[in-house]
Amino acid sequence: MPKDVAKRQPKYRIIADALKEAIASGEYGPGDRLPGESDLMAAYGVARMTARQAFAALQAEGLTEARKGAGVFVRQFKVVIRRRGIQRLSVEVWGAGGSIWDVDTKGREPVVEFLSVGDEPSRGAVAKALGLAEGAPVCVRRRRFLLGGRPVMLATSYLDADLVAGTPISEPDTGPGGIYARLADIGHGPARFREEVRSRMPSGDEAARLGLAAGTPVVLICRTAFTADGRAVEVNEMVLDASAYVLEYEFDAP
Repeated sequence: MPKDVAKRQPKYRIIADALKEAIASGEYGPGDRLPGESDLMAAYGVARMTARQAFAALQAEGLTEARKGAGVFVRQFKVVIRRRGIQRLSVEVWGAGGSIWDVDTKGREPVVEFLSVGDEPSRGAVAKALGLAEGAPVCVRRRRFLLGGRPVMLATSYLDADLVAGTPISEPDTGPGGIYARLADIGHGPARFREEVRSRMPSGDEAARLGLAAGTPVVLICRTAFTADGRAVEVNEMVLDASAYVLEYEFDAP
């Protein structure tokens, strides 16, 4: 770093950048303990608060994690789920009474916590996607998915309340094949899907529900399910722990 640039850099940032470079070079690998606050104070001639700011900067970037009473460690990223975005939505899966989660989890049994199921007024993009008037009732299903006891995803499904009234979709347990199988039962099975994917940092509520460490982003997937005649029958907004997922899409060339 040029000297004039270094002079303009806050001391904590200089320390954080040096540690980042050491991590990138492999000097400190996943799971390794970084030098302690006292070590940084001695090496750089700074106050304890400056050393703490350097660690906070690394944690905010998702590179490290603090363990109470043990120190600061290089974060380990372990893929928990490989989400196969196309195969999981095949009618051969849900149409046969299977769970689309089975495609992702390969025999590991997920736990689904039903947070709430009920009718609510439709709003904004959801109402528009489902072709409903603003405020028209939608059946809203909120769930949290856990694998090996670890929360990995929050999911909220929206469906036309009039369409699914009196079906298991409006109940906590939708039965074999889930929502899509029940839609097929009433003649509105999905024939096409569209997913939009983006990412951001989580809200406080999302971080708490997913048990996210500081600096962990989330992946947002909004899936819309369409019938063969083009009617949108479900909008599913998902919030995924980005440190747990790999998103995989395999398809033939058009």
